[in-house]
Amino acid sequence: MIEKVSRNANRVRKHIRVREKVSGTAEKPRLCVFRSNKNIEAQIIDDVKGVTLVSSSSTQLKLENGGNCEAAVKVGKDLAEKAKAKGIEKVVFDRGGYLYHGRIEALANAAREGGLKF
Repeated sequence: MIEKVSRNANRVRKHIRVREKVSGTAEKPRLCVFRSNKNIEAQIIDDVKGVTLVSSSSTQLKLENGGNCEAAVKVGKDLAEKAKAKGIEKVVFDRGGYLYHGRIEALANAAREGGLKF
């Protein structure tokens, strides 16, 4: 009997593979993205200390519809503004096991436009 593996379990396995290569430091922290059907979240993390430096999400911004590309763009811009205020300019992008497409790509491009370099 073949056991079905959920999409999220596959995504977590991919994320583990990505995390083996991608790690954030104090000079170049990690920008991590989480996406659900209704919302999108992003945070900038210093993995050496294990501390979240900056975070933003569609729920935090109280967006009407947090599950679309427009919401991802707003979250990306908000995250970039907060990062600039804390003096963070360079980050490493962690797509969280998701394909670099759609909302993930929109968030990344908005963060780049906001001044983050990765």
